[in-house]
Amino acid sequence: MKKVLFATTALIALGSMAAADVRLSGYGRFGLDYNDANSDNTDDANYNGISSTNITSRLRLQVDMSAETDGGVGFNARVRMQAESRDNQNLSNGVGGPFALLTDSEDLDAVGLREDDNGFNGARFGVTYGGLAVNVGNIIGAVENAPGLYTTGTRSAGTGIDGMGFYSVAVKSAGFDAYSSDGQGANGVEALYTMGGFTGHISYSNSNDVGINSVTGVSIPGEERTAIMLTYSFGDYYVTGAYQDSNNGPITDQGNDVNDLYFLAAGGDWGQFGAKIAYGGNDVTDSWTLEGNMDIGAASNILIWYNDASTGNQTVTTTDPDTGADVVTAIGLDGDAFGINYQYDLGGGATFVAGYVKSDYNDFDQDQFQAGVYFSF
Repeated sequence: MKKVLFATTALIALGSMAAADVRLSGYGRFGLDYNDANSDNTDDANYNGISSTNITSRLRLQVDMSAETDGGVGFNARVRMQAESRDNQNLSNGVGGPFALLTDSEDLDAVGLREDDNGFNGARFGVTYGGLAVNVGNIIGAVENAPGLYTTGTRSAGTGIDGMGFYSVAVKSAGFDAYSSDGQGANGVEALYTMGGFTGHISYSNSNDVGINSVTGVSIPGEERTAIMLTYSFGDYYVTGAYQDSNNGPITDQGNDVNDLYFLAAGGDWGQFGAKIAYGGNDVTDSWTLEGNMDIGAASNILIWYNDASTGNQTVTTTDPDTGADVVTAIGLDGDAFGINYQYDLGGGATFVAGYVKSDYNDFDQDQFQAGVYFSF
């Protein structure tokens, strides 16, 4: 699955900069999505106004810019422009990232986002020298960068065309820093160091205050996250571990911060076969994922995964910043899920993808199926 980059290079003669490079790349994906948790039948208990069968699609254009000094210090930046639709809703507006709780047009207008916004996301800037890289802005995040967090080698990093909820991910936390393709991202700082088979990654972010309690007049502080990831690869095998410490994140009524989390994984490749085991945990939910994949001939691959999650059924109490009222929400996942992903390489950067996910978390039974085409450029 080769990625073809269409590059333009401009020579500049300013200071000690030798050359600048601008590269365009990206992908498109579209296909059929079936989700029995959706229903446009008002007599159905699952009614939410969304048809169970829809088209899912995404078009992503990525711009990578880099320059290097005569002394070997590299500078780089990355931005993306993305148009996406799931469940007949345009998602290219930042919703799903830091604005996941914004549900109506008035809220979107308040943060400068509109449902027809297909502009660029927040930029990530980087400096590299030897095996060291330091990024600021829309950072990757140490937990997000851990090998084995997502499915191995699938085009969506999950199951099917768009991941179908990414239930295979062992970490069941409320959130960790990750590069945002639509929003502004964490606006944090991170350092990555690679030497031989070893990679270390440290990231830090501090969100702005989320509002003022109208009753007490006290500000509600934003979340502060510090994370570390260590991984070692030897041949076709790897082991990895990640930890995130969160301050001011969602706190359970038992005093636990939901976003204090751990992740461990190990995987390997034996030619035609591959496998992975992963664990994700915090003070609310423990989760295990087992995964195996097999090449079928020269162009096909089938991947199967199973996830089991268990929780103490804890609750978290938050304060509504407008009314000052307490809001009690049950948190954590308890149950299991499994998925099957099939890919066939069509050549020229195009891949046929089909997937099925069956999940039963917190006694909510759900079936999903997707099939479509993914092409990179």
